[in-house]
Amino acid sequence: MSLSRRQVTSAAVASVPLAFGAAGVAQASSRRRRTLYIAGDSTAAQKYADAAPETGWGMALPFLLHRHLTVSNHAVNGRSSKSFVDEGLLEGIFSSIRPGDLLLVQFAHNDEKSADPTRYTEPWSTYQEYLRMYVDGARARGARPVLATAVERRRFDADGRALPSHGEYPAAMRALAAEERVALLDVQALSLALWQELGAEETKKYFNWTATEQDNTHFNPPGAISVARLVARELLRTRVLGPRDVRPDAGIPESWITWPEPVA
Repeated sequence: MSLSRRQVTSAAVASVPLAFGAAGVAQASSRRRRTLYIAGDSTAAQKYADAAPETGWGMALPFLLHRHLTVSNHAVNGRSSKSFVDEGLLEGIFSSIRPGDLLLVQFAHNDEKSADPTRYTEPWSTYQEYLRMYVDGARARGARPVLATAVERRRFDADGRALPSHGEYPAAMRALAAEERVALLDVQALSLALWQELGAEETKKYFNWTATEQDNTHFNPPGAISVARLVARELLRTRVLGPRDVRPDAGIPESWITWPEPVA
């Protein structure tokens, strides 16, 4: 069954519970829907009219899920795994998360900023310590944590090779996921491979390159859609979601991406 534009637009901006079946997760109660929460930074966050055409991949993810699924996107610009906790944003999720829900966590872009003590974490110590707060807190509330390595920036060397930009953070997250037996979406590796496949010039069409800005970190609609597609495929591969939860990938029209007015 196809979605109307009103339905898909509503799904993109809604922060409401969802119900879905997933391997390894208890069956949803008919009395309540489940919610997929995103905790992350500006690469995933909801963008508003004053930032268009910048687009977070979390804005595109609902279009790849069946209409019984929605996404509660709590990602916020500029946050690290540390500042998201310190500012009470994680506690905000924990105040509403319920047994059977999912918490998808993607951080590293701002954890890397060593000059900013409010955000910086060290990959093999404080970064993992903060990530454990997400994992342990979700599990304590009966929810399922899911870790996603940070999507790659657009960075190429003189020979056209796509270069990683996140240092040891992806490896630290992979190690933590293995240790804690948490589902891992390896978005960093997959996005790096995608940028390599597209090449230095073609990738400009996926990032927020405009007449006044050359942004190699944040996406425009095609880029956000492409990264959301990687996330959806990883959710299937790891059996966090099942085939009934993810829509057949017939393409997402860019016109489905909308930017609401900023909240006063």
